Amino acid sequence: MEILDVALLDFEHGDEIQKKAIIDGVMRSLATGFVFVAHDFPESDLDDCYAQLQTFFALPQTTKDLSAAPGSRGQRGYTGLLVETAAGRSGADWKEMLNWGEPAPVGHPLGRSYPDRYGEPVFPEAEIPGISARLMEFHRRIADLQRRFLRIVALGLGAHVSFFDSIVERGATLTRAVHYPPMKNAPENASKAPGNGHVWAAEHGDINLVTALPRATAPGLQVKTEEGWFDVTPPEGHAVVNTGMMLEHLSNGVLPTGIHRVVARPDQTGSRLSVVQFCHPTPSTILAPMASCVTPRNPERYGTISAADRLDEVLWQINLAGDEN
Repeated sequence: MEILDVALLDFEHGDEIQKKAIIDGVMRSLATGFVFVAHDFPESDLDDCYAQLQTFFALPQTTKDLSAAPGSRGQRGYTGLLVETAAGRSGADWKEMLNWGEPAPVGHPLGRSYPDRYGEPVFPEAEIPGISARLMEFHRRIADLQRRFLRIVALGLGAHVSFFDSIVERGATLTRAVHYPPMKNAPENASKAPGNGHVWAAEHGDINLVTALPRATAPGLQVKTEEGWFDVTPPEGHAVVNTGMMLEHLSNGVLPTGIHRVVARPDQTGSRLSVVQFCHPTPSTILAPMASCVTPRNPERYGTISAADRLDEVLWQINLAGDEN
């Protein structure tokens, strides 16, 4: 397995030869489900986000619970430990999360139709002054990075460079800070990996188009290939970008869903914090294989379904469908 390293700015500012090389590199790497993307998000801003989030997750449980958003199905606010469960697993993941995204404009139909995924963010502003503005700025910067990255994917799939632009313009994109406490504190019903390692987050694929992870505070991310599981850490100044189920659907399987998990090494005693963003289309988007991806050698594999219905299905599978979340 080889996860390639590509530079977004080389695509945006390079000549045609450079652009073609970047497109080829992205498509070859995403055949594994993953690619490293050099980005222009300041590392110092990322450090500031992590510092505030570490402060939040260190708060007493009763204080963190004040940032919960009942009825949002894990799309807003705080979600506690042992709630989200990987599809097909019986043990819940040993993680807690803070979730946020862009709210719908006042009166916009998206807010009325999908209040869970377009509601106002719930931040611990009273406990950590300034966190709301900082985390929303992070969300917008990474969302912009993902939009730009999808232009490379569009060309690689034989579509117009702007194919994904309108799809994600008001997409239900979600940013999630994930805190994985030390595994020594995990109860017996937390998921466990084969062998000696323990799983913070069990094997899964993401439901969205693509996911970006700028970096984490500790190792743990593993990706699945035909040869087995491999540890993955992005180089400095890069994000790991992986494909999701919706992109697999649109690409007619040309770009498979990147399967991954988060595992603590047997000697890993500390916690782990990561901030990931799930790039979603608008809920009304009809997921159907792109014409450019349907060929005699790759006949149409999938029918049609709305992005809203596909997300609802997965939220139910991972135990985030109830009003209590």
